[in-house]
Amino acid sequence: MKINIYSTMKQIITLFILVLYCFPSFADKNMKIGSKGKEGDINRIIKVKMYDNYYEPSSFQIKAGETIKFEVENVGELVHEFNIANKMMHMKHQPEMERMVENEILLADSIDKEKMKKMAKMDKAMGHSHSNSVLLAPKEKEDIIWKFDNAVNIEIACNVPGHYQVGMIAKVDIN
Repeated sequence: MKINIYSTMKQIITLFILVLYCFPSFADKNMKIGSKGKEGDINRIIKVKMYDNYYEPSSFQIKAGETIKFEVENVGELVHEFNIANKMMHMKHQPEMERMVENEILLADSIDKEKMKKMAKMDKAMGHSHSNSVLLAPKEKEDIIWKFDNAVNIEIACNVPGHYQVGMIAKVDIN
């Protein structure tokens, strides 16, 4: 029996598109994380401290559509990230973070920002310029303003190699 690979692949792709079209909530649950917020739309401010391998607070109660200003401070002794995403996005981002370590941009307790700028010219991911994330060396502070519109299945996590795996994740409940 001969199998036509082209025909089989075409059927698989068609089925996948049909599933996404018929079940848009499947795509929404995996991709919707909200959007960059505006200063004038802030509903409240949440102060966040990043310790070595945990966040304080360890969970967040967010109202759907709310715009939050997160004032993030790294009080640990290691570099940490505050990243708003879903699990799939965190998994996709982790290899980028590993490349930053391999290229000696991310060190255990510092970030080589000059090297980061230089490498970002060749590979945008090395610039770590995501609106849903801050990457901080010890004693650094930075803010994120985030609007939780259409956001589902969100978690806040640190994707510095090994940190997610040891549980540097904060739960986000959106209601």
